[in-house]
Amino acid sequence: MPSLKDLKTRIDSVKSTRKITQAMQMVAAAKLRRAEEAASAARPYAERFDAVLAGLAAGIGEDGPKLLKGTGSDQTWLLVVMTSERGLCGGFNSSIVRLAKAQAKKLLDDGKTVKILTVGKKGREQLRREYVDHFVGHVDLTEVKRVGYANAQDIASDVLGRFDAGEFDVAMIYFNKFESVISQVPQELQIIPAKIEASEDATVFDYEPGDDEILAELLPRGVATQVFAALLENGASEQGARMSAMDSATRNAGEMIDKLTIQFNRTRQAVITNELIEIISGAEAL
Repeated sequence: MPSLKDLKTRIDSVKSTRKITQAMQMVAAAKLRRAEEAASAARPYAERFDAVLAGLAAGIGEDGPKLLKGTGSDQTWLLVVMTSERGLCGGFNSSIVRLAKAQAKKLLDDGKTVKILTVGKKGREQLRREYVDHFVGHVDLTEVKRVGYANAQDIASDVLGRFDAGEFDVAMIYFNKFESVISQVPQELQIIPAKIEASEDATVFDYEPGDDEILAELLPRGVATQVFAALLENGASEQGARMSAMDSATRNAGEMIDKLTIQFNRTRQAVITNELIEIISGAEAL
């Protein structure tokens, strides 16, 4: 049985941990509000951008830009796995990695070549165990306090450069879409070749100098826009997951403190009772 000193030390330790988790929960809540607003603000732009691309792509034949029609093959795949730089956010990173692993396994079983570009070290750490031989690059955002469009452009430029060099045929990005504090849904999205779904209510415009030239200019920006939207969704999802995880950790710490306090009181009572018995026994012996 642990001594009173050991129990007191454990109670103080858990209380210190609870203070840390409470502070992290409050910080995550503050960051979540900003991240959620940024993700919500980007969604209409991304949707409208896709609608414009869909309208342009509808009038393009088989001689469209390479980013739209692809290489004509699907042998080599690039998986861009976007996770966080920090942990303590529940299953946020694991859910993304699990989806990417499932796709990688399926592709490898089908005889395809898989290449992995990681964004965020937590996903890289989990993927390294099985897919280290498939790594082709890594983007470190540790020093980035607030993700901006410039960060998305850098990632998109890296991916587009690899595509122009003929390193892959199809590119997919993996991230979490924010729905609520307790719900973040892992997503996979094909960005190269552009997968554009035609909208029935899309407005048709006449463009100058021409649809194909404008589309060739917009498609690289479309890749950057999709990457940026994914980064924003990930940012909100990460803070939501961390807030939920720290709330659960705080409650667990409180329950542990209550149990340890009860055990401490019972142990102290037992010590006092033993001391009284020894005093009474000694008095009777005299």
